[in-house]
Amino acid sequence: MKILITGGCGFVGSNIAIFLKKKLKKVNICSLDNLMRKGSSQNRNRLLKYNIKNYKVNIEKYEKIKSLKKFDLIIDCCAEPAIEVSKKEPDRVFNTNLMGTFNILKKCINDKANIIFLSSSRVYSIKKLRALVKDLNIKSPLKIKKKIKENFETESASSLYGFTKIASEKLIKEFFFNTNLKYLINRFGVISGPWQFGKQDQGFASLWVAKHFFKKRLSYIGFGGKGHQVRDIIHINDVCSIILLQIQNLKKINNQTFNIGGGDKNKISLQDLTIKCEKITKNKLRISENKRTSLFDIPYFVTDNSKIYKFYKWRPLQSIDTLLYDIYIWLKENKNFKKYF
Repeated sequence: MKILITGGCGFVGSNIAIFLKKKLKKVNICSLDNLMRKGSSQNRNRLLKYNIKNYKVNIEKYEKIKSLKKFDLIIDCCAEPAIEVSKKEPDRVFNTNLMGTFNILKKCINDKANIIFLSSSRVYSIKKLRALVKDLNIKSPLKIKKKIKENFETESASSLYGFTKIASEKLIKEFFFNTNLKYLINRFGVISGPWQFGKQDQGFASLWVAKHFFKKRLSYIGFGGKGHQVRDIIHINDVCSIILLQIQNLKKINNQTFNIGGGDKNKISLQDLTIKCEKITKNKLRISENKRTSLFDIPYFVTDNSKIYKFYKWRPLQSIDTLLYDIYIWLKENKNFKKYF
């Protein structure tokens, strides 16, 4: 089997590529990445150690993609995931995320290749997600038991990033309609772990550990500025494990959409995340408060993993504590990465 991983020098793509290379001995794995993102050159060097070739190709350039050798499966990890970037650079977000998927799907049809598409929990309605919290000026820890299923509302605004992801999902279904090709769509929540060069609005868990480790400034932003907003977080190792299961069972389980995340056991507020980071790094920061809330931000998201468990008997195994410790050890072994945070 020949597998192409788009965004293969990004955090998620590179980890999946290396994981699959270790687990699937007779599989040929290649990466496609233009190396624009922070830390991508570091991840390319990791791929080279495992003899994983990267094609330095812009996903917007179909003719270059078309000229690549044929693949049996494409794992599409390529995206500009930062919500705030979609306000400042809408053309880049639209072209990378949606036109990129369009080009990859043409490659799939040409190669007769199946696809596993990494979508996002941000396809869901901002308005409906905000409605789960009575007062957006959150003054105390949230006590919400709601978990988000695949049928949660996607019709109203979800950010330009969210639109490109839900539109890409629809494109996949259109392209693969009335073919024998198979697809899987995974709407992942927050993913984190070693080798994530995190930012405030994307990769916040690794950012939080790094800021504590390197003793840099941090802020609680939005929803009252107290750090009570909640997310569930999934370890990159758990992401890799479900992708492997999906590849191994693609003939039996296909043409499905799944929510995949850390779930109820791996949900955490920023305030609680701070406490854990202080304990791990032995460093305590003065965290400033910024009450101003972005129109695109949401106060709460916890994934319902019941459908993915029903199909694969899979559930995330790595805890929040394990996740944070793994990031801490990675930073401890790579102190020169301070410049990336």
